[in-house]
Amino acid sequence: MLKRKVSSINFKTLVYLVVFSITILLILILSQNILFKFSYESYQENKMGLIISHIKKLDQDEIASKLEEIAYNNSVCIQYTLNNGDKILYNTLMVGCGLNKNNNQITQLMNEALMSNKDTSNIKLINSISDTKALLSGIRVSDGYVFIYSNLEDVDGANMVLKGQLIYITIIVIVLACFISYFLSIKITKPITNITRKAKEIGEGRYDIVFESSDVLEIDELANTLNHMEKDLSKIDELRRDLMANVSHDLKTPLTMIRAYAEMVRDISYKDKEKMDKDLNIIIEETERLNVLVNDILDLSKMQADADTLHLEQFDLCEVIHEVMKRYDILKTTEDYDFIVTLPARAIVKADKMKIMQVIYNLVNNAINYTGDDKKVYVTLTENKKEYLFEVRDTGKGIKKEEIPYIWDKYYKSDKKHQRNVVSTGIGLSIVKEILSKHKFDYGVKSVAKRGSTFYFKIKK
Repeated sequence: MLKRKVSSINFKTLVYLVVFSITILLILILSQNILFKFSYESYQENKMGLIISHIKKLDQDEIASKLEEIAYNNSVCIQYTLNNGDKILYNTLMVGCGLNKNNNQITQLMNEALMSNKDTSNIKLINSISDTKALLSGIRVSDGYVFIYSNLEDVDGANMVLKGQLIYITIIVIVLACFISYFLSIKITKPITNITRKAKEIGEGRYDIVFESSDVLEIDELANTLNHMEKDLSKIDELRRDLMANVSHDLKTPLTMIRAYAEMVRDISYKDKEKMDKDLNIIIEETERLNVLVNDILDLSKMQADADTLHLEQFDLCEVIHEVMKRYDILKTTEDYDFIVTLPARAIVKADKMKIMQVIYNLVNNAINYTGDDKKVYVTLTENKKEYLFEVRDTGKGIKKEEIPYIWDKYYKSDKKHQRNVVSTGIGLSIVKEILSKHKFDYGVKSVAKRGSTFYFKIKK
């Protein structure tokens, strides 16, 4: 496949302007050669027609006095031939006038008009004396005949002059096009060059770049778009670093404990069965913690890639909540957690049962992690007219208002310190967001400083 040839804006602007200028000049030259001569003769014929119309409107007693004025004003010469044969000449000293010369062609045409006693139309004739074209018209008036003679100037000489001028004009226009294209391209390419340079810096990992605006609308829109992109990339990069740090933390801690207790079993507690069983249970628990982390990451990746489809079915949401809450019975006895659960008798809904169970589990886990010293977690399902409202409330310190939009991001922590009271991976709320978004359920969080946060979602009956 051939590589398409590219060129700079400066060069393209120059080429387009030069081509445009030459095209306009060629059109002018072409129109001059073809239309100029025709337009000139047509103009003279129309002028002759206007003169004839003017004379026809004159009264008989004012014709003689007005013909002089008409001849001078219109650069024509006029012969007024009376019925008795007398002739009155007007403006016959005009350069090129054929009425004051012994021209057989003109004399013959005038005699024919006098004999026919009719008006003559515009007749193009060649003046044999001066070898130039002319127009001759005749008008019958009450006491004679009025002949109007208009010389058609030789436009070939004017054409040659104009052609010579157009050559110089073409050169001047091309030079001007070069200068205009140079300054125009600088005006356009300078901000684009700056944007390109700064975009490369973003590609190298710098996220403190600001794209300046110019006075070109499209370039300003591009700069604004790139500024938004830079902020988003900066936030994504920060979340990526947090993700790596927190995943590393989650992986390192159980792996360290697994290795430590495995070495203990190998070197010390293998002699004591009770102690060995206890150490092995810890290894199993930490392995489960790693398993949960890996599964959560895989689940989130599948949902974000749209590879995880929903399996909708009807089920009792109250039964699902009871089933999830049974998992936390151990926390009631071992860590004194208090779960206050308020549910209706039944709540029949249609959704993906396993994923809704995962949402509830993750929201309860999040509340356990961040509840206050009283270790209370409130789980409530409220029945409304067309839907159910599920809420999980903790009694912790709450979430700052400016941080609420970011809590659904992977591993976002308002205090930037990753903590873990129960088996948790730090991406639970991201999974909640993906599942509820796929179901198109409303969800959100309400938080009051020092009084806790309430996470909720709405599910149709």
